[in-house]
Amino acid sequence: MRGGHYIAIAVAIGLIALLYWGGNTLPPDKKPVAEMQRPNSGGTVSQGPNTMRPASFDSILAASKAELPQAAADSVKMIESELTAIRDSSRMAVVFERLSKVWERQKKYHVAAFYNAKGAKLENSEKKLTFAGQFYLQLMENEPSPSVQMWDAGEAISCLEQSLKINPNNEEAKLALATVYVEGTSETMKGVQMLLAITREKPDDIPANLLLGRMSIQSGQFDKAIGRFETVLKKEPENKEALYFLAQAYEGKGDKKKAIELLEKCKQVVNNPEFSKDIDQHINSLK
Repeated sequence: MRGGHYIAIAVAIGLIALLYWGGNTLPPDKKPVAEMQRPNSGGTVSQGPNTMRPASFDSILAASKAELPQAAADSVKMIESELTAIRDSSRMAVVFERLSKVWERQKKYHVAAFYNAKGAKLENSEKKLTFAGQFYLQLMENEPSPSVQMWDAGEAISCLEQSLKINPNNEEAKLALATVYVEGTSETMKGVQMLLAITREKPDDIPANLLLGRMSIQSGQFDKAIGRFETVLKKEPENKEALYFLAQAYEGKGDKKKAIELLEKCKQVVNNPEFSKDIDQHINSLK
């Protein structure tokens, strides 16, 4: 899967939307935008607590260490040894950050995220904790293994909740936490309530309305979805995601003419030959 795409993995949603324009600017595994597909009910979904257990960090670490080149393995071992001699939390946070960078350079992003988060927690930095939670969210959205997805979700929640204890008004952290609950846990309604709280405080909040609109499409509440996406388009008339999913909402209602009109506009805004080809095929299927 490609980084920065909107990938909803909750059982209650089951919505996959691989978008041309990408998403949050988060961890270093973000890859170039390439394709967009219509949402459907397939794809990877999170498992309920009775059918799947989260992966353990020990297992992730062991698997990652087995793939390290010798030079990187030596660097990791040296920093791990250094950590055992440190008792001061501020010094330890700096070393965890160094260790995270080693793993990041090896593209072992789950391990990098873990040590990055450990440093952020020791520093108790709102900014770093929010980034750490967003890092895990991005990994969760792109992870094919349900058990690792669950681990990512749990780690993201831990970081974001600590960030919100520091500043309960941190909008980035609130939105990311809501997204984790919606897309990566069985507590979908907890995330929904958080999103609704965001829109009560700020009715035109774009990320919250986009996610609530997508959820409304999946649950067949097309009128609600239309309202959410139109709210976004009032503020950002060329928001690609809102145009695309508003077309899906009208298609769901049976208004193919309006759906085609919106798809044509979305195609112009995206201005990508591959996307245009895919959209033209879909438009033809509606005629």
